Amino acid sequence: MPDLSHLNERGEARMVDVGAKSATHRQAAAAGRIILKPETVKMISQGFAKKGDVLAVARIAGIMAAKKTSDLIPLCHNIPISHAAIDFEEMENGFKMGG
Repeated sequence: MPDLSHLNERGEARMVDVGAKSATHRQAAAAGRIILKPETVKMISQGFAKKGDVLAVARIAGIMAAKKTSDLIPLCHNIPISHAAIDFEEMENGFKMGG
């Protein structure tokens, strides 16, 4: 079995101490898309959704998720995040996010 720091000798997951590690610059990117009916895309784009600005709410949810990474991903350490951005590109049948 490869020597992986987060696995013990039996291959079981474990948390490791990263307190002595020096700070490093890291970057992550994610992409996705949501497929919608064209009339739903139009409603969102024109700001006519009954519950308000759908893309603003989605953007805030994405940033909040980035800030909670260590709560959402097993064995992930809580690390400072200096920037998070969520960008949307409108398509005829939905929206693309990220790369």
